[in-house]
Amino acid sequence: MKVYHCITILAGLVSVAAHAAERPNIVFMMSDDQAWNGTSVPMHPDVQWSKSSIVETPNLEKLAAQGMRFSAAYAPASVCSPTRVSLQTGRTSAAMHWTKAAPAEMGHKMIEPRNIRSIPAAEVTIGELLQSAGYATAHYGKWHINGGGPAANGYDEGDGNIGNEYAHEYADPNPADIFGMAKRAAAFMEKNRNANKPFFIQMSWHALHAPQNAMKATLAKYAAKMGGSAQAKRVGSAAIAENLDTGVGMVVDAVDRLGLAENTFVIYMSDNGSGGGGGGRRGGGRRDGLSGGKGSVWEGGIRSPMIIRGPGVPANSWCHERVVGYDFYPTYCEWAGISPSKLPRKIEGGSIAHLLADGNGTVTRPRKEMVFHFPHYQSGDGPHSALLLGDMKLMKFYETDRLALFDIETDLSEQNDLTNQMPAKTAELNALLVKYLKDVDAQMAVPNPNYDPNKPPTVRKGGRGGSTANRGGKRGQRGEKQ
Repeated sequence: MKVYHCITILAGLVSVAAHAAERPNIVFMMSDDQAWNGTSVPMHPDVQWSKSSIVETPNLEKLAAQGMRFSAAYAPASVCSPTRVSLQTGRTSAAMHWTKAAPAEMGHKMIEPRNIRSIPAAEVTIGELLQSAGYATAHYGKWHINGGGPAANGYDEGDGNIGNEYAHEYADPNPADIFGMAKRAAAFMEKNRNANKPFFIQMSWHALHAPQNAMKATLAKYAAKMGGSAQAKRVGSAAIAENLDTGVGMVVDAVDRLGLAENTFVIYMSDNGSGGGGGGRRGGGRRDGLSGGKGSVWEGGIRSPMIIRGPGVPANSWCHERVVGYDFYPTYCEWAGISPSKLPRKIEGGSIAHLLADGNGTVTRPRKEMVFHFPHYQSGDGPHSALLLGDMKLMKFYETDRLALFDIETDLSEQNDLTNQMPAKTAELNALLVKYLKDVDAQMAVPNPNYDPNKPPTVRKGGRGGSTANRGGKRGQRGEKQ
């Protein structure tokens, strides 16, 4: 009996080890405020301006050559914290009632809603779900969604409950802690490879914040490249984008050096678009760039660069299916062998795992439409929302109730408003938008009865998306840093 019992235990251990080896590791890297065309990697094979003509990102070029590019990938939101809480929960920022990162502004024509400003304890994060499935989990870099930080939300290791201010603490030779983060990730990979344990790492890079802290040599390179008339911030943004690319290369090199490439998915994307919104459409009928930027739900605010390398992913391949950041929640679960029945009932994403075979297929989500909701003032558009269904995109501006309709497939720069030509489609998508926002009890901007156009708006005080006050979370994660 004892011999049989030992054999049974041994067989069980072998089975567990084999299962661990079968399940892939996941390394997710997210840049901050990086435009769809903000790298030297073209993000669309037929769009010449889908890459930067200035920024050099050779490591991302290498990653793209080894993996799949997604030409129609979207960040969950047009600003930072809403995207981050969406990634952790698999739900839209509208459903999470967190649609803006910065404090609200008072004195506008409409009153902005108050956001929750902290990830609710009741939410089952992707970290918690993967951790419960036997994954080692780590979150390095910018957390920015409070709730006790990574340690209280399913992460074995991390840098604590930190936000934008952290980037400014690190300059040359470790700008925005890029290289420190890469080294911590490499150490985590090696430790768990040696323990034969699958791992999930989220690298929430601080860059492109603190552009002035870029490497001095890189700053000098781009100052010369861009000329003396270039603004210091633009030079710094280009320089720190290249420094970030070096950090990405360090992480990918660690995956390869440790012999993990054949069983590790490496993902790269941005948390939102760049810039400050710019008031919507590009002027002069130009079709050589995306409209809008950060803080707007024009394509420039929500369309993100995305590259995935991993087992079974064809080299130098493309996917043109529309995908969104909260699709990763069910995707990771599929890779980890987590039963769909264990996923939270309200998640809104759909797995994209099947797309990686050849880039073809559709993503099955609870709803066919994708909604981006920004009931705030940050760009020149005021409170507004967008809905995408197929190739059609509806935008709604709440100060005026104006609707705008675009065919994103043929009009990527959103220059040709089709509302007059397609009134039935406009009405259909508007009804879907209204229904979705009602179904998730989305927060809406409301008319300001005391609006005075002669008084400038002021910023409402309080409520930050991440601070130095609680870096340690519940486990004193600050001490985990190397």
